[in-house]
Parts: sequence; structure tokens; C-alpha cells
Amino acid sequence: MDKRKVITAYRRGFITMQECAQILGLDSVQIRGLIEDTQPVGHDSRTGKQPVNS
Repeated sequence: MDKRKVITAYRRGFITMQECAQILGLDSVQIRGLIEDTQPVGHDSRTGKQPVNS
């Protein structure tokens, strides 16, 4: 399965972080780093929001 699809499923709430890690064969520390590294461009990881364009 494509890693991006698994991460997207986690972000949308379809699977838990533990399930995501199991599918990808990673531990919880590795999965957190992977998810943070794959944030969409313009996404603010501190607030979890994307900027509003005026």
C-alpha cells in the first residue's frame, strides 16, 4: 500500500496512529517523524491549520 494513502487515512481519522505504524512497519517515534515530514505545503504544524489566502 502507498505510504501517502496510509498517512492520509490517519490524518482523516480513518485509522489510529498505532494502526498507521503497523501498516507501514514502523514504531511510534518513526511514524511521528514521517507524518510531520509529510505535512502539506503551507501547513502550520503548531496550530494544525493552513493559512487563509486573502
